[in-house]
Amino acid sequence: MLTLIPSLMLIVLLLFLGLIVYLNKALYQPLISFMDQRDATIAKDLNESALLSGDASSLKQEAEEILNRAKQEAITLKQSAMEEANSQATALISSKEAELEKAYNEFLEKLESQKEDVKSAILSEIPLLKEALKAKFSQL
Repeated sequence: MLTLIPSLMLIVLLLFLGLIVYLNKALYQPLISFMDQRDATIAKDLNESALLSGDASSLKQEAEEILNRAKQEAITLKQSAMEEANSQATALISSKEAELEKAYNEFLEKLESQKEDVKSAILSEIPLLKEALKAKFSQL
């Protein structure tokens, strides 16, 4: 049957304990330290990502504020440009109206002087026309 040999059992026990100590130092301790380092790195990366997401949200809010200010500035610039263009157009229109009014008045004066010239020319030729008419009537 089976006989137990205590010295052999003691050797197996010592070998088993030695193997456990060796595996603990050679395999388990480096594996556990690697896992601890990995956990620390993951925790550090999570903290940095949380900080970066906080920074990103503040940067996004700042960018939105800058965009809103730029939109307001664009609106005010557009309004001032429109007002300036309207004032320039109004000034140009009024100057053109004054110019046209002056030209119209000059035209009326010139027309009146031509009217007087034609009238005097016709009046000066009336005696000749009377004579021509008398000659025509006398021939009839």
